[in-house]
Amino acid sequence: MSDQAWVCGAGGPLHGEVTVPGDKSISHRAIMLAALADGVCRIDGFLESADARATEAMFRQMGVHIEAPAPGARIVHGVGLHGLRPPSGPLDCGNSGTAMRLLAGLLAGQRFHSRLIGDASLSRRPMQRVTAPLARMGARIETANGCPPLEIHGNNALQSIDYAGEVSSAQVKSAILLAGLYAEGTTRVTEPEPTRDYTERMLAAFGWPVEFSPGRAALAGGHRLQATDVVVPADFSSAAFFLVAATLVPGSRLLLRQVGMNPRRTGLLQVLRAMGARIEEHAAGEQGGEPVADLLVRHAPLVGVDVPQEIVADMIDEFPALFVAAACATGTTVVRGAAELRVKESDRITVMAQGLRELGVHVEETPDGAVIHGGSLRGGRVHSRADHRVAMAFAVAAQVSKGPVRVEDVGNVATSFPGFARLAQEVGFRLG
Repeated sequence: MSDQAWVCGAGGPLHGEVTVPGDKSISHRAIMLAALADGVCRIDGFLESADARATEAMFRQMGVHIEAPAPGARIVHGVGLHGLRPPSGPLDCGNSGTAMRLLAGLLAGQRFHSRLIGDASLSRRPMQRVTAPLARMGARIETANGCPPLEIHGNNALQSIDYAGEVSSAQVKSAILLAGLYAEGTTRVTEPEPTRDYTERMLAAFGWPVEFSPGRAALAGGHRLQATDVVVPADFSSAAFFLVAATLVPGSRLLLRQVGMNPRRTGLLQVLRAMGARIEEHAAGEQGGEPVADLLVRHAPLVGVDVPQEIVADMIDEFPALFVAAACATGTTVVRGAAELRVKESDRITVMAQGLRELGVHVEETPDGAVIHGGSLRGGRVHSRADHRVAMAFAVAAQVSKGPVRVEDVGNVATSFPGFARLAQEVGFRLG
């Protein structure tokens, strides 16, 4: 199997049990807060992906001792809130927008200068929505016409702000809150639509007083982070591809183990059920302050829906998988209020629309979404544009196509889901 392309096709039903890797968003935040804590933290379920390892490597550059006793395990020797050391060179975020945006906030309060760089894809992604509110707090961050690299001039005198964003973004909110750890006064963030609250939950788990409710978060500077162990749940975004695949392929039955069920993350589940999906929750519990459950999914015919705009932020990373479900549904699915998709690893609206058209689906793009007319899929050649979630979405589409699908440029799948191809083949995907 090529590192840069998959040739996929329809096979038989999907069966078995799947444990997808740990949540990427939580893995990033666990490393960051453990590094700034007083004491030693153990992280289990850490995602062994390029993105999460990039965050780990950057904190090693800043003097944090991190052990890796086993795959998925990290022991982080925290240096305290003011214990990071100046890096000897640029900090490379790779393909990770999460790492860059969150670190922009965290590093704005340090005493030293730092430079955040990324790969070609990340270097085209806009950063003004993060740098603008941080500038209001007193941060000095230079960009290349609003894009990376970011030159961050350390400032130990940040001021708190009340920030009301026009666009909901968990990354922007998190960057502001992380800068707020170093700010004088109380930092408040209000969102037009609630986004995932991983940062708030984890700050509370590490002992920092933080008030939060859907769409609102507030914290005061001047406290400390206390070491605590973290268990990272299975990543819902990774599970999404298997949820959609088992729903679409006739005769399928898959059990996904201990998937993170944060209510600000599971909008796709709500939409799939509205479309007719048969997905049951079992063995509900909690890991590291996050709700988890086993998800049992069986094949079911789907119908198109209008995706409620109020839950778009709760499923922003799952839209490539949803586009495939919509393409196979009876009727029309309408997506609005998802302009954020245009500034992900690719312009996911355009790239998904182009690929689905290549497979015979009628898709109309709009500035903030798409209208997808469901039908049957034919074979063809699609290009992921180096976007890991797009690549995996088209691998799912191929499982119900009438001919082989060649998915180009799949190397970046390792940024979020190392081992995807192997795990998919184990449960019945034709992918080679």
